[in-house]
Amino acid sequence: MITLLDAFHWSQLLQPQYYIENGGLWLLLLVVFAETGLFFGFFLPGDSLLFVAGIYSAPLAAQIFETQNEWLNLGIIFSFITVAGILGNYVGYSIGKNVGPAMYDWEENIFFKKKYLVQAQEFYEKHGGRAIVIARFIPIVRTFAPIIAGIVRMDKNKFMYFNIVGSVAWVASMLCAGHFLQSWILNHFQFDLKKHLEVIVLGIVFVTTVPVLIKVLTHKSK
Repeated sequence: MITLLDAFHWSQLLQPQYYIENGGLWLLLLVVFAETGLFFGFFLPGDSLLFVAGIYSAPLAAQIFETQNEWLNLGIIFSFITVAGILGNYVGYSIGKNVGPAMYDWEENIFFKKKYLVQAQEFYEKHGGRAIVIARFIPIVRTFAPIIAGIVRMDKNKFMYFNIVGSVAWVASMLCAGHFLQSWILNHFQFDLKKHLEVIVLGIVFVTTVPVLIKVLTHKSK
């Protein structure tokens, strides 16, 4: 008999549909919380997970309240995911504020990479408080940006303002993109994105990581 553990492979952790199929909304919230503030969550899917969540908004919302209205479905999961994103950033800020510069002396391992901390600090120094909002849309940086804000002791009220604005903008844009793109393509081309999630996810990962790769490569060439 093949158990769930036997069938599991670590690569599934990079696949957003894995979380939705095996944990639903609750696991999704945990992933968003970890990926937006816990330093070991940098490898978890963020943008692609929210995009796919928009496609599956109806079954995800049904775990809280079953409704036949697409706007209510989106509203339900938007509210929960936004709060998870805000809390994740706040925890990251608190970690940075309490642990501070000591993180730069930590030994690197599979869950912690010092270079990501340095990249996030450079990003923060360039963009200031806006970095908390902009970072939401950049993989890896969004994990470490709130930690850097805590390390430099950014004003708490200022941080929370950008934290809330960033979470609302990120979650709303990703959910709506997934939900309405799925509806539009299905209605006009009879092409179901649910049957081609791997291609969609690869596309999102490519679009969101290319700017980061360009930044790293240009930085090394200087």
